[in-house]
Amino acid sequence: MEQLGDARRGKMAGNIAGFGRALRRAGVPTDASRIALATQAAVLVGVDARDDLCAAMEAVMVSREQDRGVFRELFDAWFRDPELANKMLAQMLPSAEGKMEPSKRRPRVREALAAPREADRPAQSEREVDFDAAMTASDLQRLQHADFNALGAAEYRLVERLARDIALPVPTLPSRRLRVVAGGGTHACMHWPGVLHEAARTGGEMLRLPRLARRAQPLPLLVLIDVSGSMERYARLLLAFLHAATRRAGRRDVFAFGTRLTDLTPAFAIADADAMLAAASAAIDDFAGGTRLGDSLHELRRRHARRLTGRRTLVLVISDGLDTGEPAVLESELLWLKRHARRVLWLNPLLRFEGYAPLARGAAILHRHADAMLAVHNLNALGQLATSLATLMRAGR
Repeated sequence: MEQLGDARRGKMAGNIAGFGRALRRAGVPTDASRIALATQAAVLVGVDARDDLCAAMEAVMVSREQDRGVFRELFDAWFRDPELANKMLAQMLPSAEGKMEPSKRRPRVREALAAPREADRPAQSEREVDFDAAMTASDLQRLQHADFNALGAAEYRLVERLARDIALPVPTLPSRRLRVVAGGGTHACMHWPGVLHEAARTGGEMLRLPRLARRAQPLPLLVLIDVSGSMERYARLLLAFLHAATRRAGRRDVFAFGTRLTDLTPAFAIADADAMLAAASAAIDDFAGGTRLGDSLHELRRRHARRLTGRRTLVLVISDGLDTGEPAVLESELLWLKRHARRVLWLNPLLRFEGYAPLARGAAILHRHADAMLAVHNLNALGQLATSLATLMRAGR
């Protein structure tokens, strides 16, 4: 078998292992088995063609479409020798220099490259390497219950990546369309054309009785997220969470509101979370300003009323309720929204305070017309959100 890299030092295996750890720091799920497969792929493909090596390693190390761009940028930066960029990757010297300027790289790539390389830092235990930031299990447990508003910069970035892995199955309802099922439940009916077809194949004997049942269809989702000054620390993290958690949902419309309404649905169509956040930041021009939910709902009714699909839409209003608009306008628009939605749920980060009561004018109106108020101030609350949604959808209005 050909020895890749520097035969005297065996740099290839160590560099691929370091590259795998950099991928984990960038939020790409990578374990020891994938790193081993990447090493085998490098042996089989060789280093004569850089693009072939990149494609082979990508095939075994990346399983999510939104991570492909991150992988390619990080590969280009990690396995680039400034003096031998157009030659064979014989030495495979990791370097933070790449084809893209640092300011143009994805934030996940910049953060992964900013971490010290394995050769420049002392050896770590296996447990520390697994957590990528030398964090213990108690540290991660603390972050599960830490308020997003109280996190440091490094902790905030870690929690943002952890939030992207939390599942949020959108509740489903039986649709009008039917599908053939083998067993069938209490609401299934006999599929007589299918019964006759099966009987014709068995000489008139009805050995199999196919039934029809309604397809399960995810509820249309409408998200309204507050981007005012008091919600600044929550908005970006919750956008990243919802982008990943509702990727497999059906119809998904997202709006940001502060002093005006901003449509973020085109940004949410972008697969990569970092690119989505960049597009959302570029679209929002009233970030960290005031909150005028009533005026924003009026704009929603005037320009985007068709986004609410036949009283089936699940509406999530993410706000602390500190509205500065006219209370009468807010109450009127909330009544309209409730008439055209299946549920209006208020996700309130201020529930982190024990004994919280919605005493502000906007909060009192929102609490009066919302079907429920749920907490979204830490990772533990986000993890419980799916269970709460399912319980509320089963309950009567």
